[in-house]
Amino acid sequence: MVLKLLKGVPVEELRREGLGEQYTEHDRALFYSDTTGMLWSAAYIQAKGDVIADLHEDMAAEEKARATYEHLINLTDDPCVKDTLRFLREREIVHFQRFGETLDLVQEHLRIKKIF
Repeated sequence: MVLKLLKGVPVEELRREGLGEQYTEHDRALFYSDTTGMLWSAAYIQAKGDVIADLHEDMAAEEKARATYEHLINLTDDPCVKDTLRFLREREIVHFQRFGETLDLVQEHLRIKKIF
């Protein structure tokens, strides 16, 4: 989506819109950073090694992603971009639901008395 939106945009416009440094370093290629310029890091992937804690972390990440897509939808007036963002937002909602269902199953399994 970013590539399509930036394709053919003159360099002067990129510079005027605050993307001059991005263009200098990466042309119109994706470079994984947030809107403040913070680079993506594997440290964003949280894992405690406890299935309950990890599933809660996964659910929180899905909700954060959903909220980000909401904010992006509010920032654009392009109908095609909105449609794409709505699809991605819905995908986050489904992921949240699946993680929640998995959490229920795990908690149920842990409650069952084990007899060996």
